[in-house]
Amino acid sequence: MKKLISFVVRKVPRKYLQRVAGIGGKIFSVLYVGNNVTCPICERSFSKFLPYGRLNPRPNALCPNCLSLERHRLIWLYLREQSNFFTEKLQVLHIAPEACYINRFEKLHGDGYVTADIESPLAKVRMDIHEIPFNENTFDVVLCNHVLEHVDDDIKAMREIRRVLKPDGFAILQIPLFNPVPDVTFEDRSITDPLAREKAFGQDDHVRLYGRDYVKRIERAGLKGIEDDFAQRLSDEQAFRYGIMKGEVIYKGIK
Repeated sequence: MKKLISFVVRKVPRKYLQRVAGIGGKIFSVLYVGNNVTCPICERSFSKFLPYGRLNPRPNALCPNCLSLERHRLIWLYLREQSNFFTEKLQVLHIAPEACYINRFEKLHGDGYVTADIESPLAKVRMDIHEIPFNENTFDVVLCNHVLEHVDDDIKAMREIRRVLKPDGFAILQIPLFNPVPDVTFEDRSITDPLAREKAFGQDDHVRLYGRDYVKRIERAGLKGIEDDFAQRLSDEQAFRYGIMKGEVIYKGIK
């Protein structure tokens, strides 16, 4: 199973994978009947989550029903427990939207929920994050999950996010971190070969390897950078039940 998932994730382009992954996941879900873990997003329980990853698939990672990963379930819990996201109608910009969220967030926020991406078939708006096609002070929340490691200029992208946020609005700005995490984010535009990029940046479609200076990069874009250890504050039982990695940090930028 791990080898199959690793092969699919590495070889099938994301825009095609998003179209068919739901069907495959539901087929696998019948093999994982049980009550050991529960996805807080779709509220389905299983004996365990599916493994997931490109090189060394992580155990207990992918929800067979809604296809959420650890980071998606963490963000869901964070928004539910630490914000007004689930209690008020908000204007929300969701960049590179994940399938596990779309229908649920649309039900919460109606027409105020806007999905956008440069190529995703799931997004309503075709958009380059470097030039967001919305007026300043438009959105209460921007969701940008594992996007900035792919873009040419992450500081410019975050400045655009700041521009379209309302005063006191916030953005969730998750990025991957690979151990050992460097002190300073590493970028080298001369690295273009896919195998060389995978070695340098952790994945062949990444253009930088983020370091411990990430909050400072958020602040360079004009946002107040927040590093929230919400996952650490979950009990061990909660973390296991929901398939959360307690070492993962929520990165937030506030206008």
